[in-house]
Amino acid sequence: MTALAIFLIVYGIAVIAIAFLKPAPIWNLGKIQGFVKALTERGTVIFFIVWGAAALIAGIVILT
Repeated sequence: MTALAIFLIVYGIAVIAIAFLKPAPIWNLGKIQGFVKALTERGTVIFFIVWGAAALIAGIVILT
């Protein structure tokens, strides 16, 4: 379970970083651009922040 918790924490941090930094090679992927078309740019950023926070919280809860 510790490995899962660490993975979720790292994944959550990575997703939140992608949401804030919007690195071009990742942000221009087809799947993310599909999110942008459906949710707009702001909605996609909010979705990523919520998804990353959920993963981060789940990882912390599993560790404790």
